[in-house]
Amino acid sequence: MELSTSTWMMIFFIISLTASIWKIYAFLPNKALEDDDTNEASQEELERVMVDTIKEHGADISSKELYEKMKTHKNFDEKHFWRFNQNRLNQLLSHYYMAHKGISSIEDIYLKS
Repeated sequence: MELSTSTWMMIFFIISLTASIWKIYAFLPNKALEDDDTNEASQEELERVMVDTIKEHGADISSKELYEKMKTHKNFDEKHFWRFNQNRLNQLLSHYYMAHKGISSIEDIYLKS
């Protein structure tokens, strides 16, 4: 049984495609990383730390001061939130403002929490 050139090309194409798909699948993340701070639970934990910090230090705290105080909070896990920075805090504040109607500043969080 003699195979034509196009048949051989199709066989090698299918074998190469199968190998390529397997290589992509092998490197896709299969489980969540231990230090993944982008999931919903981590977001909620950071919000709790943020609100607790605002309650402890009053309404007249700036965003920069809030960032520094949050990093020293007793419930802030330095290993888990090693990527936490000022920009992440700003995103967290924006998310909190959108999720809670009537709250648009740190002072509002202090007064309504």
